[in-house]
Amino acid sequence: MTDADHMAHALRLGARGLGRTWPNPAVGCVIVKAGRVVGRGWTRPGGRPHAEPVALAEAGVAALGATAYVTLEPCAHHGRTPPCAEALAAAGVARVVTAAGDPDPRVAGRGHALLRAAGIAVTEGVLEAEARAANAGFLKRVTLGLPFVTLKLAASVDGRIATASGESRWITGAHARRAVHAMRMRHDAVMVGVGTALADDPDLSVRDLGAAHQPVRIVVDSLLRHSCDSRLGRTARHVPVWLCHGPDAPEAARAGWRAAGALLLECEAGPDGLDPAAVMRRLASEGLTRIFCEGGARLGAALVRAGLCDELVSFTAGKLIGEEGRGAMGPLRLAQLAGAPAFRLASVETVGVDLLARWRPL
Repeated sequence: MTDADHMAHALRLGARGLGRTWPNPAVGCVIVKAGRVVGRGWTRPGGRPHAEPVALAEAGVAALGATAYVTLEPCAHHGRTPPCAEALAAAGVARVVTAAGDPDPRVAGRGHALLRAAGIAVTEGVLEAEARAANAGFLKRVTLGLPFVTLKLAASVDGRIATASGESRWITGAHARRAVHAMRMRHDAVMVGVGTALADDPDLSVRDLGAAHQPVRIVVDSLLRHSCDSRLGRTARHVPVWLCHGPDAPEAARAGWRAAGALLLECEAGPDGLDPAAVMRRLASEGLTRIFCEGGARLGAALVRAGLCDELVSFTAGKLIGEEGRGAMGPLRLAQLAGAPAFRLASVETVGVDLLARWRPL
């Protein structure tokens, strides 16, 4: 097998940690000796232990003279655990193959340098594009102070998310809804705007997937209009609930949500409620790297207008609701078509009776 084959294996392992390792990256590691895999590891929930020591522990003495495949440059700084680069050197691996460098200022080439100084052969850049895509959230948070944002839309063929009366359950089918739950599980947090929270009283948890990881549940609610007696409020002590609010949110509402167990994050106000960039910076400062936004239309439009949407996931149902229905996207304030936000189609597939398309900004 080639270096690329083993790195692809490490990437698959790393993906197991998506949504669970923040603020750390979801890294995978495979240790190979004489063509045989002797150790495997991926970053555990909460970001510790890292992938490398997990794989080294499984490999044991077989790590001596082996090759380690790691999806991100091994860390070189002391934190709650010793540097992974030092652990690889101490185990006596002969070669380390990495996919992508780590831009964290505490690492940023130091991990590779430490390995080379220990006499270990280092090969960089194997499946780099795939590794950067896998850890896009971590990389964006470290370099830009923002999380990676996926905006999900579920609409009829004619772009409606509800009837004129607000009825929306269910536009898409059961398979699509199950796919959404799987997407929630792979993100650090699920986010909705206050309009969706008030209209649907959502739970935002991962359901019907066994003992699944539960992401943080976020409501963007400038005046804290959503009731702490809602489904989110009643479960805030069991699964985290965060409220992004503005400086004018009433103290009584703040006290109620705090008593329910929610985390309150005061964010800067903009001309139309909260400043979306300020909200995202605040969430990144709390450690979030990947956010799954499920609407509604106004919040989605605010993120798109601000250039904060990194991926658009669109479920399209074979239904027609008509112009009286509610649109999937709020106001974008376009003066002309040339200014419309543009996305390229990354993939498309059928999910049950619905169509799932993934789009990336041009």
